[in-house]
Amino acid sequence: MFAIMTVTGQDHTGIIAAVSTALAELDVNIHNVSQTIMDQWFTMILHVGFDESVLDIATVQERMKPVEKEQGLVIRIQSEALFNAVNEI
Repeated sequence: MFAIMTVTGQDHTGIIAAVSTALAELDVNIHNVSQTIMDQWFTMILHVGFDESVLDIATVQERMKPVEKEQGLVIRIQSEALFNAVNEI
């Protein structure tokens, strides 16, 4: 399954490391990433993939909660199919 993950929060050292480490522990592969810093705000969009027979989106979201709390972030994930459907014109 492919999904789109967004990460936002106040910029500080270690955000990318914390997010990528948590994803690696879940065996979630990062296929593409875009990140930027606007003033003091960090934003990142990740295109990720994982085996949906082993893991689902709700589990990934739940397992990212400690990263959200520790890093002071907002992390959201949705299926790529849903993301594409919502964003089609």
